[in-house]
Formats: sequence, structure tokens, C-alpha cells
Amino acid sequence: MRIAVTSQNFRTVTGHAGKTRRFLLYEVGADGEPNETGRLDLPKDMTVHSASPDAPHPLDDCDCIVTGSCGEGFPRKMARRHISVYVTDLTDPAAAVRAAASGRTTH
Repeated sequence: MRIAVTSQNFRTVTGHAGKTRRFLLYEVGADGEPNETGRLDLPKDMTVHSASPDAPHPLDDCDCIVTGSCGEGFPRKMARRHISVYVTDLTDPAAAVRAAASGRTTH
């Protein structure tokens, strides 16, 4: 499972998912443990809020996006790309990814 975490500072889970430009990328193995596999630092015109919904996007190969907050339109936009959204109050990215991968609610 490939999970992107909104993280404007590349250290903690941050909110405003539609306007986030920075993401931590994780791969979750069969053991449920997340491994950071990369980082995205998108140009302003590639935020989900600004990008064309019909054009390919760097997040398209993700299964899930973990975020601290998002507007009500964000999950709909992601659903069109077959990406689920998981909103959490956890700030540690690895802990938030573990919770999302296991389906645990965190708020």
C-alpha cells in the first residue's frame, strides 16, 4: 500500500490537504510497518486545489492520502483518482500511516 502524508515541513502531519505542496511518501508492507520511500515538493500549480482533475498527477500512484485536515471537496477529488483520504489528529507521520493502514480512527 502506498500512502502520501501531507507535510509542509517534512517532519509532521500537516493540514490543508488541497493546498499542500509537500508530501512524505510511504510504502506499507505486509507487516503493517511504514517505510518512507520519498518526498514530493510540488510546484504551486500542482496542488490538488490548482491541478486539472483530468490531467495526470504525481499522487496518482498512491492508494491513500493522510492529512491533518481538508475541505469537503478534497475527498471527492481524490475519489475520482481512486485515492482514499484519511484525516488524523496524529502528528507523527509514521504513526498516522500505521493507523491509516490498519483502519484505526484517530480523532
